[in-house]
Amino acid sequence: MNKKIYIYGVVLLGLLSLSACNGFLDKMPDNRAEIDKEDEVQKMLVSAYPDHDYLVVNELMSDNTDRYMENNPNTSRYYESVYSWSDVTESDNESSARFWTGCYDCISNANLALEGIEKQGGAITPTLREAKAEALLCRAFNHFLLVNEFCMAYNSETSKTDLGVPYRVVPETELNPKGDRGTVAGVYEKIERDLKEALPMMGESYFKVPKYHFNMRAAYAFACRFYLYKEEWAEAERYATLCLGADPSAILRDYEKMGTLPNDYAVRVNHYSATDVAANLLLTTTYGSPGRVLANSSSAKKFAHVPYIAEHEDIAANHIWGPTSTSSFYDRGHSYNGSNFSYVIFWRFPRDFEYTNPVAGTGYHRSVYPLFTTDECLLNRAEARIMQNKLNEAAADLTLWMRNCVKAAAGQTLTPASIQAFYSSVNYSYDGDPLISTIKKHLHPHFNIGEEGGVVESMLQCVLDFRRIETLHMGLRWFDIKRYRIVIPRRTIDASGNPASIEDQLAQDDPRRAIQIPQKARDAGMTPNPRNN
Repeated sequence: MNKKIYIYGVVLLGLLSLSACNGFLDKMPDNRAEIDKEDEVQKMLVSAYPDHDYLVVNELMSDNTDRYMENNPNTSRYYESVYSWSDVTESDNESSARFWTGCYDCISNANLALEGIEKQGGAITPTLREAKAEALLCRAFNHFLLVNEFCMAYNSETSKTDLGVPYRVVPETELNPKGDRGTVAGVYEKIERDLKEALPMMGESYFKVPKYHFNMRAAYAFACRFYLYKEEWAEAERYATLCLGADPSAILRDYEKMGTLPNDYAVRVNHYSATDVAANLLLTTTYGSPGRVLANSSSAKKFAHVPYIAEHEDIAANHIWGPTSTSSFYDRGHSYNGSNFSYVIFWRFPRDFEYTNPVAGTGYHRSVYPLFTTDECLLNRAEARIMQNKLNEAAADLTLWMRNCVKAAAGQTLTPASIQAFYSSVNYSYDGDPLISTIKKHLHPHFNIGEEGGVVESMLQCVLDFRRIETLHMGLRWFDIKRYRIVIPRRTIDASGNPASIEDQLAQDDPRRAIQIPQKARDAGMTPNPRNN
C-alpha cells in the first residue's frame, strides 16, 4: 500500500509558474505593460485557471471521510486540522491558504488580460471579444470558488450580512493589499455581472485545446451551478439545458465503455480526465496530491472513505435501483485493505511528479481533473426542476443518470411516486443512534422543501444521493453539506470497521462551515471569519 506510482506522460496543460511559493497576493509581473497584443492576452489567460484545488480539503471536511483510531500513523497535523474543521496553521501545497493565493493570482491574471484588451481599444476584434469573455469568466469563477470555500453558503436570508471575499476588478500592484470583504450577496451580484457580460461574447475560435478553457458548454455549466447555488432555479435549468443540448445522453460520461477498459489504474484515470471525453467540459491541472490522498496510496489514510461509509451511505449501500455493491456500477469502486485501515474509492486522479531538483528528488505532485462535467450538470438540472415542481422532468433526468452510471439499474425508470416511496422508507442518519448512518440525512436549507418524506424532499434526497456518488472525491459534496445545512459528526472507526465514538459535530449554522481566511490576509487587516470560541 505504500508503493508510489508516478504516471508520466499525462498531459498537464496549465500554469507554468509555481504559485505555491507565492505569498497572499504577490506583486504583479514587471512586464505587465507589455500585454498589448492579442496573443499576449491569450497567453496571460492560460494563467487565469486555478492550479491549486479544494479536492482533498473538501473531501476531508465532508461526510465522505471518517477517522481511524490512534494506532494509524498515516497522518499529519495538517490533515488532523482539516478533518476536525480547525483553523489550519500548518502549511501544505493544497492548503486553503495556497488555494486562496492561487485563486487571487488567477484573478489578477484575468484582470491583466482585461487591462491588455483595453490598451488595444477594447474588444474590437473577434479574438479580443472572445478573450474578454474568457477573462470575465475566469474572474467570476475564481471569486465563485473563494466565496463558496471561505464564506457561509449563499442563501436569501443571511447572505446580505454574511462576510464575503474581496472582489478584485483591477490588477494588484502591492503585496498583501487590504480589502473590504463585503458580503456573500455582494460577491454573488458581482459574479453575476461578469457572467452576464461574458456569455454573449463567448466563442472558441482561438482555443488550441478547448477543454482547458471556458468553452461554450463549460461556461453554461458554470452558469448553471452558479444559479443553482443562488437559488434561482429557472436560470439554473435554462443554462443546464443550453449546456446539455437536446440529447444529454450523447454527451454524458460513457461509464459502460469505462467498464470495458483494462482494470489498470493508469489507464482508467487517464481516460477519466481525457480531453476527448465529451463529459469533461473544463479540465485543469493542480499542484496537489489528490492522486495520493484520494487514491490507492497510504498517504493520509488515517482519514478515509471507509468501507462503513461506502456500505451504508453511498457506493455500496442499497439504493433505489436495488441491492448494491461496488460492482453494481459500470465503473466499479475499488476496495483496499491495510494493516490498520481500509478504504473504498473510485479511480479518478492521474499522478505525476514535477521535479524542481532532480538530483535531490524534490518537486511537486501534480494531477488533472474536470472542474465541470455534463453528468454533474444533469443532476444540477434535476435539482432545479424539483424546486420548480417540474417533478416528472426531474425524474427523467435522474433516470438518465442512473441508467448511464449503474449497471444494475438497466431498464428501470424512476417516477416521482417511486422516488418518494423509496426514500420515505429509508431511515434518517443518526436518528436513534448518533453513530449509525444511511444514504439519507436531515436537510435544513433556508429555502422551502416541504415536509420530510414528502415528494419534493424525497426527490431532493435522490439528487443529493446520486450527486454524492457522481462527484465522490471531487470536493463538491462539501458544498451540498453547506447549502442544505446537513449536520455531520466526526466519527472514529474501530478495528472491526464500525463507528465507535463521536468526537465532534458540525451543526446547521456552525461558523466552521466557512473556512478561515489565511493568516497573512488577517495580518493585512482583513476581517477574519467568526468562531464560537
